[in-house]
Amino acid sequence: MISLEDAVTARLESHGARFEVLVDPDAALAIKRDEFDGELQDVIAAEDVFEDASRGDRPAETDLETVFETTDPMEIIPEVITRGEIQITADQRREMKEQKHKQLVTRITRNAVNPQMDNAPHPPERIERALEEAGFRIDPMEPVSAQVDEALEALRPVIPIRFDEVTIAAQLPAEYAGSAQAKIRQFGELEREEWQADGSWVGVITFPAGLQNEFYDLVAEETSGEGETRIIKDKDDLKTR
Repeated sequence: MISLEDAVTARLESHGARFEVLVDPDAALAIKRDEFDGELQDVIAAEDVFEDASRGDRPAETDLETVFETTDPMEIIPEVITRGEIQITADQRREMKEQKHKQLVTRITRNAVNPQMDNAPHPPERIERALEEAGFRIDPMEPVSAQVDEALEALRPVIPIRFDEVTIAAQLPAEYAGSAQAKIRQFGELEREEWQADGSWVGVITFPAGLQNEFYDLVAEETSGEGETRIIKDKDDLKTR
């Protein structure tokens, strides 16, 4: 379950009665769109249906039977969310907006590069400033994933940007290969790997281009600066960093 502070109210009025449930805002939107695939008990603040959630008042069982043909809260809660309206306070809306703005910046930073600067990643601060300059305002009631494309369209007149992936070959000295390769292979999609005769490890991994600096830092940290990386532009063209 979630805390009351993190929940919003979903309200349905039907047959002269009111029904309210307390639910995570993002989960409520997913349920409303028939896109929720989690466990309901993990995203609600109470396994209960209220007439007035703020006072803790409950509706009559006869009203539940009339509208939902059941008194089981776990069956009624999704119905209230799907058929009703999601109520959020000004403070909740502001907090949701701030959280989703941060999530949007993080997602763009992780995936976007500057095509005019040899596909270098954009720092989060640059994305923040560009979004502000573009006048982009995130919708707290929409999933971040549904707003990324719109945000990119708003950013393109302000900064050169595109989503891309990068493929990098990393070579780890034998002294560090055992532990370092386990972390590196989890960074993205491991395309191929080879253990060399001297015990060193070479792996080719593909991941969002905006994470290049994080990847370089990981290799350097895990190998005390002795690891090597190469950006693979195609099978025949390697660029040593």
